[in-house]
Amino acid sequence: MEDRKIIIHEVGLRDGLQAEKTAVPLDEKIRWVDMLIKSGVDIIQLGSFVNLDKVPQMADTDKLFEHYKSIKPTMVILSGLVLNEKGLERGMACGVDMFCMGVSASETHSKKNTGMTTSEALNRIIPMAQQAQKAGKQVQVSIQSAFGCGFEGPIDEDKVIGIAKEYVAAGIYNISLADTAGHAQPYQVERLFGAIKKLNSEVKLACHFHNTYGVGLTNCYAALNAGVVSFESAIGGLGGCPFTKLPAGNVSTEDLVHTFQRMGLRKDIRLNILIETAKTVSQFFNRELPGFILKSGSIVDFQKAESRS
Repeated sequence: MEDRKIIIHEVGLRDGLQAEKTAVPLDEKIRWVDMLIKSGVDIIQLGSFVNLDKVPQMADTDKLFEHYKSIKPTMVILSGLVLNEKGLERGMACGVDMFCMGVSASETHSKKNTGMTTSEALNRIIPMAQQAQKAGKQVQVSIQSAFGCGFEGPIDEDKVIGIAKEYVAAGIYNISLADTAGHAQPYQVERLFGAIKKLNSEVKLACHFHNTYGVGLTNCYAALNAGVVSFESAIGGLGGCPFTKLPAGNVSTEDLVHTFQRMGLRKDIRLNILIETAKTVSQFFNRELPGFILKSGSIVDFQKAESRS
């Protein structure tokens, strides 16, 4: 496991904010992104290119990417979510490094989120992903509601694997399974990721877990054991899809990094800056966020302090 590079993909600026009612000014978003860059996380998702009437928090996504177009450090990748061809065109114009796009395995969620069936969305996403790849962009495709749906309940695992097969057949190998409703459990996580890993040796696995029922970190550990290399999380545990039945926050980035560091992984990430960022976000919204480490602090720091006393 030590030989495998674990990637931290921070999605707080997108998934974390999309259900928030309080608008975050562009200058404040830049302040948060600057802190996240200093922390050493690998990928930061700045926003999504979506209908602004449905998700007004994403109104300044283009401006945010434009801001970092010429000043972004080379060690960080800036990602953006797109749902359709117009969003892809906008992302291309403002300098997105990595395009994230996908379909939902739940027909109900797919209709609410995109206005399309799963099949209709897949027929649009695959050509978009191929277009972005041809343009030299990094691409990650996802399967949302992969582990269950708040509207439909359990999702047929064969359907999830079938969508992944379509991606692989199209030459798209960076595949994320998203637990949009937070229904995943560890055995299911290992089983599904294990099946998709077997599709092709070039497949690179990513995961995105919501903490609806309190098992997000447990599922991340199961994903790690199943060969997942990229982990999506949100600062402070922000988040929740506004188009699912019971929106709940993502796995907290500082909680995830703290867990990995106690396992001897990703010790290069500056956890203290992640905690500081989470506290800054909490102060902005004037409420306590779901993350644990921003409240308790790092157990490693606590142990160091105890040893000095």
